Amino acid sequence: MTVKIATAQYDISFLENWQAYQDKIGRWVVEAAEQNALILLFPEYASMELASLFGQAIYSSLSKQLAAMQSVHDDYIELFKSLAAQHQCIIQSGSFPVQVEPGVYRNRAYLFMPNGTLEYQDKLIMTRFENEQWLIHGGEELKCFDTEFGKIAINICYDSEFPLLARKQVEMGVNLILVPSCTDTLAGFHRVKIGCQARALENQCYVVQSCLVGNAPWSEAVDVNIGAAAIYTPVDRGFPDNGILAAGDLNAVQWVFGEVSLSACAVVREQGQVFNYRDWPLQKALI
Repeated sequence: MTVKIATAQYDISFLENWQAYQDKIGRWVVEAAEQNALILLFPEYASMELASLFGQAIYSSLSKQLAAMQSVHDDYIELFKSLAAQHQCIIQSGSFPVQVEPGVYRNRAYLFMPNGTLEYQDKLIMTRFENEQWLIHGGEELKCFDTEFGKIAINICYDSEFPLLARKQVEMGVNLILVPSCTDTLAGFHRVKIGCQARALENQCYVVQSCLVGNAPWSEAVDVNIGAAAIYTPVDRGFPDNGILAAGDLNAVQWVFGEVSLSACAVVREQGQVFNYRDWPLQKALI
């Protein structure tokens, strides 16, 4: 079975009202659905454009914007839930800073299913900015999710740079890892990109990266955003020689599309030129 994936290079906007956000997200989802995409991926912290709804005193404060965002959390959930059901697709909506107890926030990536259910993965390893300035806490559980296309996992941005996380998910049966990302330097983008490609190579699986792009000088949290979305594959027979199925233009506002066959991962692990996935345990004998 093959499935078409759409991964977003999504631009952050200054919004006049909630309806403007709803209309914008709706346009993006319709565009992907019209191209027959059944799995849609948005970037990490794409939701932070919602902070513009609350005025300068809020969106100029790292702490105040987190508190204010909670008032639109339920509407955010209902919007993506309805779009996934309407278009009968899986939507990974990027990430949203969710308050889990008073004063404690986690960077949460929701996965919306066509049947109206939802799952989530919290970011596990936080960047210096999240730890030292924004005071967002890391999650505590590594998950994978059952879908009609097979098991899917999420590594939020920096998490993709740590190989044992993806390895554990692939051992749980995952053949597709979604990586919503948000990076404010070219070096940061390349760190996540290299991490994604390495995870695809060593696990012989698909890894899909989405990027927030463009400048938002009004935002204290996501003022500069650099990147390009891509779909990465194993580097072996039956796949692109460079391990890149599709990639967007740097900082362009666009969807990037690609069709993948998750069953092909099992084939390459059994019949590939090399056995990166199978040979992983051999490292232990050498160190």
